Amino acid sequence: MREQILGLITPMMAMVFVVVFLVLWRRGRMGNYVLAFAASYLFFGFGFVATHVLDPGQWYVFHLTQLFYSLGSACAVWGAARRMGQRVSLGGLAIVYFLSAATLAVAVAMSPETEPRLHIVNSGYAVMFLMGTMAMLQAQRRTAIDTLVVVLFAVSSAQFLIRPVLTLLLAGGSEASVYRESIYYSVLSVAVTIQSLMTAVTLVGACLYDQIQAVREQAEIDGLTGLRTRRAFEQDVVELLEKAKQEYLPVSLVVADIDHFKAVNDVWGHQVGDQAIARFGEVIRGTIRDTDIAGRIGGEEFCILAWNCDEEAAVTMAERIRRKFAEVQIKGMPDDHRLTASFGAAGRGEGEGYGKLFARTDSALYRAKDAGRNRTVRDGEKQSSVVTPINTGADDQGEMREAIA
Repeated sequence: MREQILGLITPMMAMVFVVVFLVLWRRGRMGNYVLAFAASYLFFGFGFVATHVLDPGQWYVFHLTQLFYSLGSACAVWGAARRMGQRVSLGGLAIVYFLSAATLAVAVAMSPETEPRLHIVNSGYAVMFLMGTMAMLQAQRRTAIDTLVVVLFAVSSAQFLIRPVLTLLLAGGSEASVYRESIYYSVLSVAVTIQSLMTAVTLVGACLYDQIQAVREQAEIDGLTGLRTRRAFEQDVVELLEKAKQEYLPVSLVVADIDHFKAVNDVWGHQVGDQAIARFGEVIRGTIRDTDIAGRIGGEEFCILAWNCDEEAAVTMAERIRRKFAEVQIKGMPDDHRLTASFGAAGRGEGEGYGKLFARTDSALYRAKDAGRNRTVRDGEKQSSVVTPINTGADDQGEMREAIA
């Protein structure tokens, strides 16, 4: 009776989680890993139904249930790893399944006993979950929910190996025709239900966490440039400066400003100005390292924290950005027109906070503008690059020519 109840409850529970994952994916616009979780529980539900409905004495039942459970395990493993930015080889998962399926076929042909069959199929599931666990352990950053998923997958891998051994040692094996009357089958039904529920709740929690983080990050990202907003940038800078202090690492700040930006808006309009800001942000994103952070801290003003980078190296990075931007064609401007930017750079002094460091860097930026723009000036001295004159175009652009004179 208990098995019959579980036979109804577990597939229904699986279908509920399929719907939950699909809703999260659709409404939250989440990654394909959420679809993988939905597919995983769809296959688990099919596998559980096949186990309870079909005649266990038929030769194909173990093959069918192994197929569904293997597909469910593969989807769960692929999705969990993908969520943490890691990859699990689908080819490797397929090899595990086919090896298990081939071995199972031999076992079914040779003996009606369920014991070897159970060891074979559970070993395949264990290897799949172990592959996922090892992939997730390679992730560079793990939150508490990530760690919980890793632990859960590791426990799942272990229990697939341990549960059949312990149960069969205590209760012994049985023929396939009386499999559903065995103690192992009772233990399996309860274990699968509990494990599926725990895994589903954890994965739903991970998806909700991801959605909350995505909303938070979206609020912290400037929509025009893809860089951090001023508030988010300054919060991150304060944290990184403290971390650099503890780890005795050099950090530097770079402040940049698009030259003659007001004239750009006045002559060609605010849409072109927005294009200029967007392209400048694109150049910054494509130049800085993954360890650096950048933000738009004003209308046309930007700031970069160069991690583990002294002042000289920060100047070199600023020069790369300056030269790249000077070659960018801005949509809405004549083909022979280019914009430039000015930069200030300063390395962090011992015990210096963000306020003082920014003030020194901003002062270097103003000196760069006073010196003629389109150059990088470091704190304490002027370091100019070759100034590339701005082509102002036709003579009737008097306002623009006056602005850059």
